[in-house]
Amino acid sequence: MSDALRQFKSEIFQGLANPTRIAIVELLREGELPAGKLIDKLGIEQANASQHLAVLRAKQIVVSRKVGNQVYYSIRDRALIEVLDILRRYFYAQLNTTVTMLKEAARETPKSRLVTRR
Repeated sequence: MSDALRQFKSEIFQGLANPTRIAIVELLREGELPAGKLIDKLGIEQANASQHLAVLRAKQIVVSRKVGNQVYYSIRDRALIEVLDILRRYFYAQLNTTVTMLKEAARETPKSRLVTRR
């Protein structure tokens, strides 16, 4: 893999390295939304939303267009939604592995150790 490609991937992950920015991208999954609607759905301050949207624009994750006094945002490339879906599946796979390990550990723990002391 070339250094340029690694750098590109790093830039995308830096752009998504905040839960609010991921929430914005996930809200745009169904299509374009005006900034005001994003702010309402996220329940955040306008200044905070503007900062996050600026990062997403700078990292070329979202694009914007202005109509009158409204700014509409959309995802630059739908492939990013597929990446987020893969990460969701990865999260659930890891969670399932952890639950399985916890169940196995609980079965191996002697009953006398499971009793809580008062």
